[in-house]
Amino acid sequence: MPLSPPIPSKDGKKLFVVGGTELGELSRYDTKTGRFTKFLDGISAEYLVSSHDGQLVAYVSYPQGTLWRMKRDGTDRVQLTFQPAQAMLPRWSPDDKAIVFYELSPNQPGKMYEIAADGATPHAVLPGDTSPQADPNWSPDGTKILFGGLADDPKATLRVLDRSTHQVSTLPGSQSMFGPRWSPSGRYIVAQTSDSRKLRLFDPRTQTWTDLVTKGLVGWPTWSKNEQYLYYMDNSGPGGGIVFRVRISDNKIEQVADLRSFVTTGFYNSWLGLAEDDSPLLLLDIGTQDVYSLDWEEP
Repeated sequence: MPLSPPIPSKDGKKLFVVGGTELGELSRYDTKTGRFTKFLDGISAEYLVSSHDGQLVAYVSYPQGTLWRMKRDGTDRVQLTFQPAQAMLPRWSPDDKAIVFYELSPNQPGKMYEIAADGATPHAVLPGDTSPQADPNWSPDGTKILFGGLADDPKATLRVLDRSTHQVSTLPGSQSMFGPRWSPSGRYIVAQTSDSRKLRLFDPRTQTWTDLVTKGLVGWPTWSKNEQYLYYMDNSGPGGGIVFRVRISDNKIEQVADLRSFVTTGFYNSWLGLAEDDSPLLLLDIGTQDVYSLDWEEP
C-alpha cells in the first residue's frame, strides 16, 4: 500500500499518513449510448487483448503487473508471469499458440519475452541484446517481430527480428520513434514520435513515412479490426483525455469518447484498448484513500 509522507499531530504524539489502495475496473465505452459499462465483470486489468479466434484473452493485472490468460467467460484462468517483474502489452501470435510481451524489472531495461499460451516458462526473445526492447508485436504471418525502444529516447529506433534467421534490422527512417503497431494485414506500420506529438505511418512497400496525426499529446495507438481506422488517446487537454480515431484513407479525425469525467488508472495512469466491435476499453480508477493515525513515542 503506498503511503504519503507522515504529518505529526500538533501535540507531537501521533503521526498521520494517507494510504492508497490501487484498483481499477475494466470498462467498455458504448459508442451508441455514450456510456461506460463493466467489461469482463470489471476485472482490474489493463493491456487486454483477444486471441485471433476470439476464444481467449490475455491481460495484465493491476496493480500487480502479472500476465494472465483466460477464456472469455472467465474460466481456465492461468497466471503466466510473477512479481516483481511488470509485464507489458501482450500480443497473441497469429496461430494463437504463443504470446509475446515485454517486461520491466527493477534496475533493468525492458526486455522481450515469448511464452506458450498454455503457460510454459517464458523465454527471452533476444537474450544477448542489452538495449531496451519494448512494444513487441508479430507480423501477420508470424515470421517477424517488430519492436521499439524507450518512449522518450530521441535516439531510439524501431527494429524487426526475423524469427527464422534471428537477424535484427532497423526500420528505415525510424529514429526518434517508439510504440510501433503493425496493422492487421501488415499493410502499414504506425508509430509515435519520441515527444508523443505525432503519429506517423510507414508503408513497407515504398519504405516511406507520412504524418497521420500532428496535434495533441498522443498515445496508445490501436488499429481497428478492418484496418480503416487507428484509435488513439489525446491527453493534451485539461481535466482528462479524449479518444479519437483517424481514418487511414484521408487522415480525417473523429472524436470517439470524452474522458474528462472518467478517471483512468494503470501502470502509466492510462491505457486504451479495443473490444471485438472496436469499442474503446479503458481502466476506471476505483481505488480508495484512507487516513491512518499512528501513536508516536520518542526513544
